[in-house]
Amino acid sequence: MKLRRWTSTAAAVAVLLGLSSLTGAASASADEAAATGYVALGDSYSSGVGAGDYAGGGCKRSAHAYPNLWKAANSPSSFDFTACSGARTGDVLAGQLGPLDSSTGLVSISVGGNDAGFADTMTTCVTRGQSACLARVQKAREYVENTLPGKLDGVYDAIAQRAPSAKVVVLGYPHIYELDGGCFVGISEKSREAINSASDALNEVTAKRAADHGFSFGDVRPTFSGHEICSENWWLHSVTFPIDESYHPTAAGQSGGYLPVLEGLA
Repeated sequence: MKLRRWTSTAAAVAVLLGLSSLTGAASASADEAAATGYVALGDSYSSGVGAGDYAGGGCKRSAHAYPNLWKAANSPSSFDFTACSGARTGDVLAGQLGPLDSSTGLVSISVGGNDAGFADTMTTCVTRGQSACLARVQKAREYVENTLPGKLDGVYDAIAQRAPSAKVVVLGYPHIYELDGGCFVGISEKSREAINSASDALNEVTAKRAADHGFSFGDVRPTFSGHEICSENWWLHSVTFPIDESYHPTAAGQSGGYLPVLEGLA
């Protein structure tokens, strides 16, 4: 009798444990099913500066930006577009993460170019000649290699903490110039090569930090190949007006350069 009672008790415990496991699995599945919202973070390359048709406010969020295009094609349960022109890593931390929570299923972000002084680098290269350009590019590379990794870690840690169920896609930056292309005026070919090389360094650091956080890195250099400045079919503005749209993707760059990369990883 004692043996049978022990056996019955053990069986009951096993059933309870099994039910508990099933309940936990069901709860996890429910959480995953509920995590279907999309939050688009980042800088001007994500807000769509250069693509036109902007929403109100100073962030220049374009109707043609890849987050809006992805939303229109996929109809997420919720959509929050907080990317903003000029944003640095600190701006993302301070003002863009509010919508992230357990219901967030997808996060996209591009950030780091402004921290490294992208705008100032391009201004220097255009207005001050090759020597000053190469020196400014080198300064930007040193920042990217030595300081930016810690800044990216801070942003990525915060995203992972606030949106634990989300697929996070970190998007990189295109090459600005096609080398040996069709530009016969403007900055020197050596300056163009240095700027592209700095973009490579920025992408490499960003990809490594993303991977170390378990995030996906979206390399847009292949999709922009053949569409850089000096190519036959530019998807990037050169110097233009308004001036802040210079060296940013056009609407074609958002739809043809960025959107396919996000679609392939989301």
